[in-house]
Order: sequence, then structure tokens, then C-alpha cells
Amino acid sequence: MGKIAFLFSGQGSQYPGMAKDLYENIQEVHDFFGVAEAIRPGTIIQVLRGTEEDLKKTENTQPCLFLADIAGSLALESAGIHPDVVAGFSLGEVVGMAVSGGLSSVSAFKLVCKRAQFMQKASEEVKGSMVAVIGMDRDELVEMCEKSKVYPVNFNCPGQIVVSGEEKNMDKFKKKLEKNKVRFVELSVSGSFHTPYMQEASELLRDEIKNDSIYKFKATDKPLYANKTARPYPNKPDDMIDLLSDQVSNSVKWEDTLLNMSRSGVDTFIECGPGRTLSGFVKRTVPGAKIYNICDMASLEKIKSELSEKTLDVEEKDKEQIYA
Repeated sequence: MGKIAFLFSGQGSQYPGMAKDLYENIQEVHDFFGVAEAIRPGTIIQVLRGTEEDLKKTENTQPCLFLADIAGSLALESAGIHPDVVAGFSLGEVVGMAVSGGLSSVSAFKLVCKRAQFMQKASEEVKGSMVAVIGMDRDELVEMCEKSKVYPVNFNCPGQIVVSGEEKNMDKFKKKLEKNKVRFVELSVSGSFHTPYMQEASELLRDEIKNDSIYKFKATDKPLYANKTARPYPNKPDDMIDLLSDQVSNSVKWEDTLLNMSRSGVDTFIECGPGRTLSGFVKRTVPGAKIYNICDMASLEKIKSELSEKTLDVEEKDKEQIYA
């Protein structure tokens, strides 16, 4: 068995009641939700009983999704399943920073609350939207984006790229896609993320981290792959801060991240958080990979059962090699 990667969901995968099962059954999850509630009162109610409209607001989405994402990791680690490498999609990268040991979980939650406020403010100043474009040639799509004054921002997997921009430009862009019979899917987000329109949010985030002593960055215990570079984070705190801040206004190189993980020996990917979006990206990018998602007790039990079986198989093969 190769390496295990934990992947953390990004904004757009949220839904009402996410992580409820894990919250009610895993003590570590229940305890951390309580810590988060003390920092941001009302978060637990939003996670467990918030409406779709409530959860769509960036200032709510990000703290709530942070908890749903980290709940999966806490549940897995309480069962003795630990990652060798980590990556998170956009917001999920902050969760990954905590799980990889670069920042404490409490500090990471506080940071994501600030991140959400800064990005909410930026999205209110420039009304934007995001769509996932399906099946279009990458170079042709990039050229169309340039002509339409919108941005290719998330390179998810082969055949899927997310485009973002001001709403008026996005409306014209979508009409071009329809005219060319190109399929696209609207994303459930409230801003034009990972574009230059988020530069102010990026700078505010950098200032927040550097001016508040609660954020104590250190070299990660295990590789955390960065959205901006598709490579593991550097070890120096200042470089880590710059990379995490820049991520807000730069493209997410997710396809390259998955490929680089695979080349490093990862063959098992576990998506932590609501939905199966990242699992789908892995399936399209890394053929033959073992893919799981953890969002409730049933999925946790499945992972425990299948990974323990695979571990036993490997141990038996090792014995055969030793005693042959």
C-alpha cells in the first residue's frame, strides 16, 4: 500500500446538516466544535441547521465548512488512520495547514473566520460569479476568457476548469458558451474568488497574520501541497504566510497537485468534508487510485474496514517475502 492523502473540500460543497453524524458520534469532533463555538458563537447551529441561503454567504460558508472538513480528519485519526500528505481546495488549504501541523487547529479556525470576512467584503465590492466549464480544450478556454475579460481560476481535473469574473462579464461569457454548445455548471458561491478582485482580501489576510501573535506558523509535520504552486509548502514561516495569503487571489492548480501527489507515491485519497467533488477530480486525474470520502459514520466504517484489510494484505505479502 502506498501513501495516504487527506483532501479537504472547498467552498461550494457545503449543505445543511453536514457533519451532523460525526458531531454526534465522535468525541473529538464534538469537542472541537465546542471550541469553535466559543470563538464564533452560532457556528454549530449554522453547520447543523443552517439554510442553503445562510451557508452560501462567504462569511458563514468558510467557518462552517472548516468544521465539516476537519471533522472528517478528526474522525479518521481517532480511528488510527493518518495522512502521509495533505492538500485542501481553496478554503480547504487552511484546514490542511492545521492537519499538517503548520498551524494549530484553533488558530486556523480563527484565521478562516477572518479570511471569510475579508473575502465577503471583496465580493460585495465587485459582484461576481463562478462556473465550471466542462469538456472544453484548455487553450481555447483560456483564450476565450481573455477576450471575455474573465479568469480561468481553478484547474480542477482534465476537462474541467472553473472560470470567474464580474457578473456582467460572466453573463456575456456564459452566452458564448451556450452559443458554442459548451456545458457549464454554476457554482454555489457568492463572489469572484481566486481572481485579481480578491487582491485586497489577500493583503488584509497577510496583514492579519503578520500583526497578530496568535498565528504561530511552523514547518509542517507532513507535506502540505499549495494551491498556488501544486508543490509542498516551504518550511520558513514568512514564506508560508505569503503563500497562504496569495492563494486567495491566485488560481488553484488542483489537477497538477493530484498528479504531483501521485508521483510522490500517493495511491489512496480520502476526501474529508461534504460531498464527493474532490473524489471526482481524483478519479479523472489519477486512474487506478483508491478513493474514499468521509462525511458520516457509515463512510468512516467503510474506510476503516477496507484500509485495515489492505494493510493486512500488505503485511502478509511482506511476511512471504521475508520467509520465502
